[in-house]
Amino acid sequence: MFSATSTESSPTACFYVHAAAEPGVMPRVLELFAKRGLIPAAWHSSVGGARGGELHIDIQVAAMAAAESEYIARCLRQIAYVEAVLTSEKGYAMRA
Repeated sequence: MFSATSTESSPTACFYVHAAAEPGVMPRVLELFAKRGLIPAAWHSSVGGARGGELHIDIQVAAMAAAESEYIARCLRQIAYVEAVLTSEKGYAMRA
């Protein structure tokens, strides 16, 4: 059974990173979270595109402040080979 926690009512920051499929991209992306003591609640990555040349990473981090999420997104956009970073936020319904 899922118990109510403080993160249940906090938004989850979602990041989508589109980059060239280069070996150093994933560790650089993860480093931005690790050096802030954050562990992604979800991480999914895949290689696709023409000839496997594109890397797609979906990351979700629970209970992240909007300002911190925006800062990390700006940092992600500065990583070599990163072509685009999209962000969104998902919340949880409050229980009565």
